[in-house]
Amino acid sequence: MITTDFAPGSPCMLDLGVPDVPAAASFYRAVLGWDLEPMGEEVEGGMFRMDGKMVAGLGKLTEEGARPAWMIYYTVTDADATTRAVEAGGGTVRVAPMDIEQWGRMAQYSDPLGGQFAVWQPGESTGVDLVDAPGSLCWTELYTSDAAAARQFYGDVFGWQFSDMPMPGGEGTYTLITPAGLPEERMHGGLLEVGEDALSLAGGRPYWHPVFAVADCDAAVAQVRGNGGSVQMGPVDAEGVGRMALCLDPLKADFVLLTPTQS
Repeated sequence: MITTDFAPGSPCMLDLGVPDVPAAASFYRAVLGWDLEPMGEEVEGGMFRMDGKMVAGLGKLTEEGARPAWMIYYTVTDADATTRAVEAGGGTVRVAPMDIEQWGRMAQYSDPLGGQFAVWQPGESTGVDLVDAPGSLCWTELYTSDAAAARQFYGDVFGWQFSDMPMPGGEGTYTLITPAGLPEERMHGGLLEVGEDALSLAGGRPYWHPVFAVADCDAAVAQVRGNGGSVQMGPVDAEGVGRMALCLDPLKADFVLLTPTQS
């Protein structure tokens, strides 16, 4: 469960980088019911809101050669200390810690195998306003070529706690992630070791993607297909989890839709 108290190490924010901001805004409005609040005339992009609550950010890609993708931010108490931990663990600093006016301090990194992620040190803003509800972030997931290396790196950087569960049909092990010192009901994500084919979106590198809760996975998937997106897997039922689908938006950024099983 992701909550908005944003304990250290938990996901607190996410934004989407794309070459076509209006196309992305139109797609996510149709699929998830989001409205885009522009940042202003000088910046192309803004904040996605649902019923007035901030759920994500949107901006135009500026990095040459970068693929359209979601960036997930994790709460930290000290972005500079986290940067040192990333470097000590063999990761790379993509964007050095910087202040975003009075709102907070951010940095972006790559893990040792190339998976990109970010951190947020709260100022006046702690993160998004809505999580774990239809139309909002409810889980984060890493596809990686080396689960053991990922556990070591992210455990050292964030202090995450890990627990393993077998995949259905004996298809490997799924590792569940919980912030340091919190009970398992606060787990917020997972990581999965996958083959080269599953990493083709990122040129063979690991990548994180967000999971968005929806009231009706099949209806949301129909909107994905009807608005220029595509479906890579599903919808399928996962026992004890819910009904889900792995999707691409029209610009090829990946995300998962999930209608959770009712407890």
